Amino acid sequence: MDKQAIRERVWDRLEADGVARFPFPPHDRIPNYEGAATAAERVTETAVWERAETVKANPDSPQLPLRRAALRAGKTVYMAVPRLRDRRCFYELDPTELDDIEAAPAVSNVADNARQVGPEAVESLDLVVSGSVGVTEDGARIGKGEGYSDLEYAVLAELGLVDDSTPTLTTVHELQVLDGPDSAVPDATVPVDAHDVPMDYVVTPERTVETDTPYPRSDGVDWAALDADRLAEIPVLADRAPE
Repeated sequence: MDKQAIRERVWDRLEADGVARFPFPPHDRIPNYEGAATAAERVTETAVWERAETVKANPDSPQLPLRRAALRAGKTVYMAVPRLRDRRCFYELDPTELDDIEAAPAVSNVADNARQVGPEAVESLDLVVSGSVGVTEDGARIGKGEGYSDLEYAVLAELGLVDDSTPTLTTVHELQVLDGPDSAVPDATVPVDAHDVPMDYVVTPERTVETDTPYPRSDGVDWAALDADRLAEIPVLADRAPE
């Protein structure tokens, strides 16, 4: 079963079981789910969260409660500009400079509340939060298929802002834990590509899994995997591409 087939099964099951939440449909996105706020609360009880002062987080709906929790706790949050379309490709949310912490990290509000910065202005990161369509208990992650989350990590790694010691974490519904007891795709074998960023922690509304992932991480951009069209779409990569 390839990644797209796994995605379709997860999306279908979340919808069929009635656990998908706005925005609808859950398909073709990082799906929101019942219990996302509970999963976020569980994250805030971990030592890795307590230690983090700067958090890079995905912009999707199921991680909004966690972005809000980070700002409430005084953590600086970085979110990527959609599709990395600008040279200043990250939004910086500093809780000391926000009028409305609850509204600011919503994807519809972040551009009006954040400072937009290039990756060289990003502080060294203490935690990377990713959204997932599916993930395994040993940290193999499947996103929605566009590859931007992995590219964002690769750009940050290229600049030395993340490395193998930077914890990675995702929050999901139990149906999305592909080798878990309630998996939407119990027969799935998850393919792992060289550019895929594995997760150190998988957190659901019911449990926290420390994955001890065996999968290696990228230490920068795989330039050979990027064609001219992709580079042209992402200025921050085009500017750094080797001759």
